[in-house]
Amino acid sequence: MATSTNVTTHLYDSYEQASEAVRALEGAGVPSSDISIISRQDGEIETVDEASGAATGATVGTALGAGAGLLTGLGIMAIPGVGPVVAAGWLATTLVGAATGMAAGGVIGALTDHGVSEGDAHVLAEGMRRGGTVVSVRTTSMPRETIADIMSRHDPVDMSGRGTAYRNEGWNRFEDSVDAVGKPRVDPLQRL
Repeated sequence: MATSTNVTTHLYDSYEQASEAVRALEGAGVPSSDISIISRQDGEIETVDEASGAATGATVGTALGAGAGLLTGLGIMAIPGVGPVVAAGWLATTLVGAATGMAAGGVIGALTDHGVSEGDAHVLAEGMRRGGTVVSVRTTSMPRETIADIMSRHDPVDMSGRGTAYRNEGWNRFEDSVDAVGKPRVDPLQRL
């Protein structure tokens, strides 16, 4: 868990765990506008049209199925070094800037700007690159301890342990100059 005075962030190994945490947060009264979800996805996803409730196909990811609140507003984007993600919420808006190069520091800068320590930001970004899902909740009228408790019920990753495991593999820090499969990213304009 990464926390600051106003943000609580967890990494989940699966989108399903993360979406259950989001549903539990919304069910407890946390406004959707205070929750963000960002998930590295490959393949095909199914999104839900909010107006009709009908499922529509899109490229990227896991079947999202019918849902309410934040999960119906997922969008698709690519984050340098992470790859294609589905994302929704206030942090996703910041990551759009990171994805287009308009935000200083890319994904690490977006996370640290919202209260995540730099060390945890690197583990979160690497976790996303490896297929994990990040859920982040900013301060609401609900006590932060209650938010952390709700999120902890859905089996989040132990950040310290995961960072140690990554370092034992030879990883030092998230590098956005490396693509999602660990190869150096090539700027298509450099090839011309």
